[in-house]
Amino acid sequence: GKVPAGSILASAPSDRNLDAWRESGCRTTHCNLEVLQESTLVFLATKPHVLPGVLQEIRPAVGPHHVVVSMAAGVSLQTLQRLLPAGTKVLRLMANLPCVVQAGAMVFARGGCAGDGEAALLKSLLSSCGLCEEVPESYINIHTGLSGSGVAYVYLFAEALAEGAVKMGMPGGLANRIAAQTLLGAAKMLLETGEHPAKLRGEVCTPGGTTIHALHQLEKGALRATVMNAVEAATNRACDVAKD
Repeated sequence: GKVPAGSILASAPSDRNLDAWRESGCRTTHCNLEVLQESTLVFLATKPHVLPGVLQEIRPAVGPHHVVVSMAAGVSLQTLQRLLPAGTKVLRLMANLPCVVQAGAMVFARGGCAGDGEAALLKSLLSSCGLCEEVPESYINIHTGLSGSGVAYVYLFAEALAEGAVKMGMPGGLANRIAAQTLLGAAKMLLETGEHPAKLRGEVCTPGGTTIHALHQLEKGALRATVMNAVEAATNRACDVAKD
């Protein structure tokens, strides 16, 4: 709600990719250069292999008044700065799927010519979509393994939670809703209390109770080590994509 839809101009090669923008009231075009002519804040949301061609196309139109934000996975600030005119204010952003319900987790890093003003502008705009933090660029691939891919880990865990309840006799629809609310409530407590997860976990456990018996089974299944391995594998793959 911070930017009127009519102030946004989106460009894509096909109408199919622009339908959602039109439905939201945004203006659309098939000309990337038109976006540069009419906008000062420009988001580059392309596949990584497409981005160099787009940068080559728009390079003549990029001026000192533009702020360019890349959302392309694996394309470094160094590459962006090399392919754009010297002195361009460039930032690199990585988001995740829950941004579509305004509960995303985003990190960004700024290039050498982007200052505090550009960073504050980006953070202010994106805070409407969830958590937004400025980080060193080296953290962006870690964010991909933790949060970008991590959403899928949570969906898998939610599915397993609900299936456990179904196994014990609860209807599937109800089990799915309760599993989702359980994850939402646990995450909200983490964010609002600022407590370490281990402390909150300890507060749920009572001596000889249900939770400690359940946690014992999760430990036997090496849940923590497996999740840590998943984050490591996804981070390493993100690094490999950056090298390709």
